[in-house]
Amino acid sequence: YYGKPIYLFFNLFLSTDMNVTYISLDGLVEIEKYRYFYFFMMLTFYILIVCSNCTIISLIVIHKNLHEPMYIFIASLLINSVLFSTNIYPKLLADFLSKEQVISFQACLLQNMFFYLFGGSEFFLLAVMSYDRYVSICKPLQYAIIMKKIKAIVFVGLAWGVPVCHLVVPVIRNSKKELCSFKLTGIFCNNSINYLFCVGLGEQIISGLIILVNVAILPLLFIIFTYAKILIVVYKSSRKINYSCLAIYDVTIVRVDSNLSKTARFIMTLQLIMYTPLCNPIIYGLKMTEIYKHLRKLFCNSRLCHEYCYS
Repeated sequence: YYGKPIYLFFNLFLSTDMNVTYISLDGLVEIEKYRYFYFFMMLTFYILIVCSNCTIISLIVIHKNLHEPMYIFIASLLINSVLFSTNIYPKLLADFLSKEQVISFQACLLQNMFFYLFGGSEFFLLAVMSYDRYVSICKPLQYAIIMKKIKAIVFVGLAWGVPVCHLVVPVIRNSKKELCSFKLTGIFCNNSINYLFCVGLGEQIISGLIILVNVAILPLLFIIFTYAKILIVVYKSSRKINYSCLAIYDVTIVRVDSNLSKTARFIMTLQLIMYTPLCNPIIYGLKMTEIYKHLRKLFCNSRLCHEYCYS
């Protein structure tokens, strides 16, 4: 019985005899006028996100002196950013060049699940990283005992596993609901999908709030609490809180059915999918001394900058 939800989940998306229902995405602004501008702008951001994140990940994998819990967490966070972006950007880029922006209901459910899976994992990974820094600063003599590599791997597994456990059942439940609307007010599948179902929103709101508390609010409170105890590095938590504000926007704007203009929604959504994935490698690549050293060696191989890089 424990494997039944997983079986139903994969059966939902792998079955070939299911009727395909399509949903239109109505969140793009003046797509006919700015189609190619949107495409090349977002393609540039996607390439930058993938290349910058993968560069840092590769450095951590290649260099043995970076095979420590702190860098394992950073690599996991950057992998999460790449997966988060890959869930959104390829479909978005295709929509920019398409006459009609549509997605199948099954694919929409899948994109919706992965969006909140990787978004929730971001919070958990940041919480684990804050705990790692708390131990390294406040309990330096016990750090090697408390933060072992195997424990770091378990933490990373939980960071992805806990959101999965929260999201699989709601996705299966939603797949069996009847649709009364086939137009989504967004550029990809997020919480707006709840307004497509014929049944009331009460159940979805309660379920969504439980998931929000468990995968976002509690980790965020833990991050704030941890950094409050190590004030010397509290400035580093500002980035995390900024991401939280954007994520909270995504949840609340749908719940309250705001009259926010379509253009404002479009701009805020673009910030949500561009800000963190691109900032993560910049922040950790420049501020983490060991990673920065390897970056300098990587990009300064010519004789002209040899002295600077290895000084």
